[in-house]
Amino acid sequence: MRLRHIEIFQAIRQTGSVSAAAQLLHVSQPAVTKVLQHAELQLGFPLFLRVRGKLLPTPEALALESEVEKVTESLQGVRRLAKSLRREPGQSMRIGAIPALALSLLPPAILEWTRDYPNIACELSSDHSRELVQKLLMREIDLALTLNFSGHPGLTTQVLANGVLVALASKGYWPDAELSQALPLAALAGAPMVGLSSADPLAAKLDSYLENVDPAPRVTISVQTYSLARAMVESGAGLTVIEPFTALGASTATTCIRPLTPPLPGASTATTCIRPLTPPLPITLYALTRADEPPPHMLANLLQIFGKRARELLKRL
Repeated sequence: MRLRHIEIFQAIRQTGSVSAAAQLLHVSQPAVTKVLQHAELQLGFPLFLRVRGKLLPTPEALALESEVEKVTESLQGVRRLAKSLRREPGQSMRIGAIPALALSLLPPAILEWTRDYPNIACELSSDHSRELVQKLLMREIDLALTLNFSGHPGLTTQVLANGVLVALASKGYWPDAELSQALPLAALAGAPMVGLSSADPLAAKLDSYLENVDPAPRVTISVQTYSLARAMVESGAGLTVIEPFTALGASTATTCIRPLTPPLPGASTATTCIRPLTPPLPITLYALTRADEPPPHMLANLLQIFGKRARELLKRL
């Protein structure tokens, strides 16, 4: 099948008729019919059968569909890359961050940064680490902020801050006398816990960290984002182990943190409490850019602001 054949095939599958496919592709109905007939002639079998006024795919067409979708996705990637290559550098900055950072550190850092660059358009997005790397390589974003990166020859890495995973629990879960102390790993033995989905990059690291805990914590609920884990704890689900930015990103009126001097205002009405773990499980905040091109000059200022805010937040632990 040629690319034009695939385009017509997909349009008919989406719309169910030749006329609607023609409207979708902004071509004439005879042009669609001609391309469809040519595709079927080359393939040696029909792709659609007319049933009650609609075109329904044949079994052969359904067998082809999954491979056709792969080609279509590749073509869309080519179009996105071509669009990105047309973009003039210096006019805008496209930044992607994992959800944990997009909901906590990114908004105030961007607001501070744009005061120095008011004429720069800024496009923000949130995605998981694997997708951020792919978007960087496809030039769909200019900067990725993540807590998990194993390296890639096409990307440059900059460490912005170092922290540790923390335990977050509902208020009253721990006695008040223990809040000033780090939580021993052994204290998680057999505890009911809101866990991270296996799709999360830090999940494997956390599982390895907990493998010596006996009995293992009982994961009663699994979630895909740290913000959802925090929301479950705030609702009274008990305990979770998450990265510190989401844990510390809660409103100070609903979170208590120990040790902290002076105490946070509103600590008496807190619904959650944070305790660092011992031994600590370190994490790293990375900034990723493409290795084959120099980053825009204004990016250095943004990373300085972002790193500074991250380190200041982590000091609260």
